[in-house]
Amino acid sequence: MTVEPSIRSALMPAGVLRASINLGNPILARWDAARGQAAGVSVDLAAELARRLQAELRLVVFDAAGKSVAAVSGEQADIGFFAVDPLRGEGLLFTEPYILIEGSYLVRENSAIAANEQVDAAGVRIMVGKGSAYDLYLTRELKHAQIVRADTSPAVVDEFLAQEADVAAGVRQQLASDAARLKGLRLLPGRFMVIQQAMGTPRSRGIDAADCLSAFVEEMKASDFVAEAMARHNIEGAAVAPPKDACQAIGLPP
Repeated sequence: MTVEPSIRSALMPAGVLRASINLGNPILARWDAARGQAAGVSVDLAAELARRLQAELRLVVFDAAGKSVAAVSGEQADIGFFAVDPLRGEGLLFTEPYILIEGSYLVRENSAIAANEQVDAAGVRIMVGKGSAYDLYLTRELKHAQIVRADTSPAVVDEFLAQEADVAAGVRQQLASDAARLKGLRLLPGRFMVIQQAMGTPRSRGIDAADCLSAFVEEMKASDFVAEAMARHNIEGAAVAPPKDACQAIGLPP
């Protein structure tokens, strides 16, 4: 990966690569208590990009997606790992996705709600993680149900129970883990959205810098780096996104 000095400077004007890491999505990253640092697919990608740029990597770690996005949009970090969303695109330039994740609903076992189509109804309260991809999506799409917000995505199910909401929305793997932990809960069949996880950089860094980041992501998918990172971190239920041309063909915009 050969990067022109001007693009390298645009990507990391501070002279080090500052990567925003969101611990709120267990598919992407988690806190490794034994090592005292963040670990996961996004961390591995950030480390590989820094290696190729011959740069020092500095992780900027957050517990929620909204905070992670704000750090990159506000240029406190140079790159981040986010779900693609039009609202976030106002401040960020995205690559094509590298991982596809399912957004799902969870309810109590005795709930009358049996299908995704029944969720958007008057009187239904849906708990989401504040600023998450599914918060942004559902805020646009829902017409009748009410959205209530937990501070972070990992807190969604606990808040769903504490506040007696009707539905919890989130990453399917996180909801399944919480359902197994707490009992008396069930996932609704299928998904309400595909969450497209991509890399992003501040829009002010320019198209050339974003194109360089996009080329990196495409190589990481094609070389099986992403697949191997997912296997290394025992990530199940998510899929490596298809190549760029295939993403566009099936309607997955950057």
